[in-house]
Amino acid sequence: MRSEQHTSGQYAIVAVAASAGGIQGLSALLSGLGPTLRVPVLVVQHLDPRHRTLLAEVLSRRTELPVKLAEDQERVEPGTVYLAPPDRHLLVGPAGLLSLSNSELVHFVRPSADLLFESVAGAYGSRAIACVLTGTGVDGAMGVEAIKQRGGTVISEDPETAQFAGMPRAAVATGAVDFVLRLDEIAAAVRGLVEDKRQ
Repeated sequence: MRSEQHTSGQYAIVAVAASAGGIQGLSALLSGLGPTLRVPVLVVQHLDPRHRTLLAEVLSRRTELPVKLAEDQERVEPGTVYLAPPDRHLLVGPAGLLSLSNSELVHFVRPSADLLFESVAGAYGSRAIACVLTGTGVDGAMGVEAIKQRGGTVISEDPETAQFAGMPRAAVATGAVDFVLRLDEIAAAVRGLVEDKRQ
């Protein structure tokens, strides 16, 4: 086995995007991450802005990690899942400081995966992992290109097996995706990347 080191691995954050079919997709991903993930997870799930969301409560039952709606000016903590609130863009800045914005829609949606991924790319560069799960539309495609350009790693759910193929297909079409995986394979891939301490 690898010798124990107290330095963190190469990766420092995971950003996830989902839309239609996302509750099932996020449940599968988060439940597979285990209770000891060493990095924060930021999630954009397209939600109906007219209703209070119960997504944090639903996902909390599917994972051992704490799940909460992100708050403006909150600093991310390792092993915590932060969800973009309905109708607010979720961004992250240097030192893991979150911000929420009600700026204009991007590709007709707010929150936008593109804006999240672009902020993650800017703040974390090569230490970022982005995951695109099931969904309609093209949100996330520009963002994964930003992640890749800054040296990060991109995982997409396989469009052939995704419940809704639009978002995964758009991501894969950019050429920026490193791994195209079935939903049940993504959590293990994320864990493997985060836990790999080789530098």
